[in-house]
Amino acid sequence: MPLPDDFLPADELPHALLPALERVWQRLNESLARADNVAEMTGQELPSENWLGLAPQRRSQLARVMAISDFAGDTLVRYPDWLQHLDASGELDVVPSADTLAAWLAERLESVEDEAGLHAALRRFRRARMLGIVWRDLTRPPGIDMWATAAAVSRLAEACLEGALGWLERHFEPRWGRPAPRADGSEQRLVVLGMGKLGAGELNLSSDIDLIFAYPEKGDTEGGRTSLEHQEYFTKLGQKLIAALDAVTADGFAFRVDMRLRPLGDGGPLVGSFSSLAAYYQDQGREWERYAMLKARPVAGDLGAGVELLGHLRPFVYRKYLDFGAIESLREMKALINREVKRRGMQANIKLGPGGIREVEFVVQAFQLIRGGRDTELQVASLRTALSRLPALGLLPQEVVDELEPDYVFLRDLEHALQALEDRQTQSLPDEDLDRERVALALNMEDWPAVMARLEEVRVRVRQHFDAVIADPEEELEEAGEGRAEDSLSLNDWRSLWCGELESAEAQDMLSEAGFVQAETALRRLTTLRQSRQVQSMQRIGFDRLEALMPLLLDAVAASDTPDTALERVLPLIEAVLRRTAYLALLRENPEALSHLMGLCGSSPWIAEQLARYPILLDELLTPDTLYTPADKSRLADELRQALGRIPEDDEEAHLEALRVFKHAHVLRVAASDIAGTRHLMKVSDYLTYIAEVLLEAVLAMAWRHLVRKHGYPLRRDGSRAGAEPEFLIVGYGKLGGIELGYGSDLDLVFIHDADSQGETDGARPIDTPVFFTRLGQRIIHLLTAVTPAGTLYEVDMRLRPSGNAGLLVSTLDAFADYQRREAWTWEHQALVRARVVAGHARLAQGFEAVRREILGGEREREALREEVVKMRRKMREHLGGKAGEGEFDLKHDPGGMVDIEFLCQFAVLSMGHETPELLQWSDNMRILETLESTGRLPAEECQRLREAYLALRSAAHRASLTRDAARGRDAEFHSHRQAVIEAWQRLLEPPA
Repeated sequence: MPLPDDFLPADELPHALLPALERVWQRLNESLARADNVAEMTGQELPSENWLGLAPQRRSQLARVMAISDFAGDTLVRYPDWLQHLDASGELDVVPSADTLAAWLAERLESVEDEAGLHAALRRFRRARMLGIVWRDLTRPPGIDMWATAAAVSRLAEACLEGALGWLERHFEPRWGRPAPRADGSEQRLVVLGMGKLGAGELNLSSDIDLIFAYPEKGDTEGGRTSLEHQEYFTKLGQKLIAALDAVTADGFAFRVDMRLRPLGDGGPLVGSFSSLAAYYQDQGREWERYAMLKARPVAGDLGAGVELLGHLRPFVYRKYLDFGAIESLREMKALINREVKRRGMQANIKLGPGGIREVEFVVQAFQLIRGGRDTELQVASLRTALSRLPALGLLPQEVVDELEPDYVFLRDLEHALQALEDRQTQSLPDEDLDRERVALALNMEDWPAVMARLEEVRVRVRQHFDAVIADPEEELEEAGEGRAEDSLSLNDWRSLWCGELESAEAQDMLSEAGFVQAETALRRLTTLRQSRQVQSMQRIGFDRLEALMPLLLDAVAASDTPDTALERVLPLIEAVLRRTAYLALLRENPEALSHLMGLCGSSPWIAEQLARYPILLDELLTPDTLYTPADKSRLADELRQALGRIPEDDEEAHLEALRVFKHAHVLRVAASDIAGTRHLMKVSDYLTYIAEVLLEAVLAMAWRHLVRKHGYPLRRDGSRAGAEPEFLIVGYGKLGGIELGYGSDLDLVFIHDADSQGETDGARPIDTPVFFTRLGQRIIHLLTAVTPAGTLYEVDMRLRPSGNAGLLVSTLDAFADYQRREAWTWEHQALVRARVVAGHARLAQGFEAVRREILGGEREREALREEVVKMRRKMREHLGGKAGEGEFDLKHDPGGMVDIEFLCQFAVLSMGHETPELLQWSDNMRILETLESTGRLPAEECQRLREAYLALRSAAHRASLTRDAARGRDAEFHSHRQAVIEAWQRLLEPPA
């Protein structure tokens, strides 16, 4: 029977496909005729309208689908009534939901009595659903794209797995019984983990499904004719489940099942208990198994227990540190694939060949393996989701993702087109012209040459992005070094020196040639390290990473401005990470990070010590944009909020560690920008102060939540219940209050609250309000000072609180104000000049500021004030000054130093504040000096000279911190600055009698 004239417009299909379409059309009509005859002979009622009565749009779609897909045509020949059912249910346009699929399959399995019936029902169900999936993929109704197709196939596989497993459990329960409940009394079922693209929810049209079977706890089945150990029961059940899907029958198969990703592969048990799986991955898990587990997801059986199992295995998959060793593993895996592709002549394979599907997956999964432990947003099975999150994490530019995602979609669309032809798992391009025409039509492309041109373009882009992430840095350096001078040292030269293959004299000559002034000392240091017990006892993987790194490191050392200094400062870092070899891999995989490391260590022994003490800070070297550009306060707060948000709220240890890593990392950024000269001194102190403020806000919130959970909320003074925001203040004094923190500054703090002192908290374990706030203060100090592997946050000094160490740890605002009015010494009012709220409740902060203004703005007898200030200054000089060597002076404590300027500013505020309230606004010396100038209280020239002196002195003190030198300056260098300070001091505070 020929194609009807009105079946489709003649120009909708390539002419070459029409003969094949006519043959399928003929077979369909013969099949329909046979169905009609059977119905007439058995007396069945025929449908009122057979499939020839499809709407015009459906008839056109039918022609397109039959022209492309032999699978669709063969299915309709065998089951000619299915098309009408699919059309009536809406399945030709819309993906059925998971619940709908489960209900449909349950209805078909309800009457199944034996395994043969189960197999037949599953296969027909799968074939009908696949007809709908292929139809939608080839016709693309609204909302259907490659991702929707992949999700639909995955959902179908999950429905078949769950439906088959449930039927098998019920069917064999009389014989084998049911597993004993877990220790907590909950039911115990098989856990089916989907791996690979099934786990990702991104199966292709004709894919294997990779599975791992597990069960929660050991025991014996109950209630059956035979009691089985759980291991045996779940093994038998797993075998039956595999056969239900994988066995080839007259109806074909449902899904090919691959169990080789389980522990020990085909040689291991089919099913493992949670404890045995956890022990295996902890003790024997290999890198490729980490890669495989990235996509693990519970897909059938006890889904909740599956999530629990993956939680236990997460530390194996995602390291807490940046694991650049994963790149080497992926590189090795790709090399194996490349060799196999070459051996089997599969270069045209769009999955495994160059620039293919697997390379896109490797790019994404490399970041998941390397960063997933830290950036928990990447702990997702879906490639699409993980890829979309890379730009926000600063791991791939948005423009790269904007290329990779559509290129991946094209490759997967091409893969689906190839597999739609015959429902066969293939990624190889067709040789037959007819199949090429079909694939071009499926992709809505003009012809096969157009497909190949687009494919080549995509592959080139994918390979470029793959190489940028996975390529061997040593090869890149060697390529970059081709333009070096002929007499320059190669990586092979450095490798020979490190491995001890050169005679001592030859090695020293080589080091001298590379710019080392003390070549003998440098060689001795390297030899000592290589022959050290630490190195000789390293495990093979760590030793190999060290051997791979050292030539690159020595090349970077030689390229630095001061090779001797750089080597001396970087080797302690290498020694510190010999047992944490992921950091060796990090440096080896990132030559640019090595360059930054040399620059920072060469400039600052303090930075070198920080990196050796806290190697996790090496992560910062990977992003130069942020390394030399500290974040402002709002971005700091956002970064800290995100970092803490990735950690369970009840994991205090992890929170403490995260706070410390955050602090060290951001202080390193400030120091790096300071050394690079990209930040003005004032900004350096600003950023160091911002870091402290953000951390104090976080610590206060953590401490408040902890106390409230235990004891409930305290009552306000008006008797109402306090809110979720801590009604508490952390007041910063000294350098913190004056916005002048340095690299090693401690924090001078005072704690204040304003709650009902007579009340108690409203929780299950109530305590008196003063006790609550005292414990809150103690908790804050603990969070700041507790020692973790990353050290402490800050040293804390509470001696500036009312009555010092003899006073209460936390005061009410009224008690604080009363103390300042009645009992505080002049030096305490001086300290109050540099006090400001750094964390806490906004309304309460306004109250504190009002008290501060009142106290500082009070009128004082000027001469008595002058005597008190001078007396205190002399006492400080006696204890702290006069210790510098000849020709030097102490930047802080000697006459003309920073403390003199601070006292000058404090005296000015206390003596003039009642007349000049503008002076009461600021707590930092620079703005106090600016206000003294703008209000005319001090001569402009004098204020300008004092500001210049203060900046110069502070800058020198900052530099001394970074270089680990004493905070001292040369008299000659600072003479004019000191003189300006001394003259101002004498004029204001020590006028001639």
